[in-house]
Amino acid sequence: MNDLLEGLNERVHALRYGVRRVSLTPLLVRVGIFLTVLVGFLLAYPVEAFTPRSLLALAVAAVLPAAGPRRVWPTFAALVTVGGWLLATLGFDRSPALWRVLAVAALLYLAHTLCALAALLSYDAVVDPDLVVRWLARAGVVVLASAVLGIVLAWLGGVGGSHGFQAATVAGLLVAVALSALLGWLLRRR
Repeated sequence: MNDLLEGLNERVHALRYGVRRVSLTPLLVRVGIFLTVLVGFLLAYPVEAFTPRSLLALAVAAVLPAAGPRRVWPTFAALVTVGGWLLATLGFDRSPALWRVLAVAALLYLAHTLCALAALLSYDAVVDPDLVVRWLARAGVVVLASAVLGIVLAWLGGVGGSHGFQAATVAGLLVAVALSALLGWLLRRR
């Protein structure tokens, strides 16, 4: 019994020591993950699905990738977001507005990139704030470029009327194949 109490006491001391060593920047990155994932949930899910119990479950699901960015939790959070989107569009017949699609996609990417950053940082890391600013600026450029491309492609999709624009579809497939070939070539070149 005495060994059990000593082991428990050691763990409590180790936890207190670890909590005292937490630095501000990695903690703020993890708070950013939580907020990004939670806002993504709130945008993806229909309002009719929000009850106190479901909001608590979504808050817990948003804490998981912030607490364990190296584990499976970021993927789990992304799948929960996509599940909410599918529930809203298929289950509640919410039409997919372009702004909502872009916002959910941007939040999914930001959560992903913040999880990648948090996975690199230990809790007690001393981090230059410029590193985080550069990381977020690069993510902002990717989000902005993706949003502009998404808006242009959505506009081009409506050019052909109700039958669609077959040339744009073929061109999109060719671009996808060309990008896949380019990525394959770049990976083999290493």
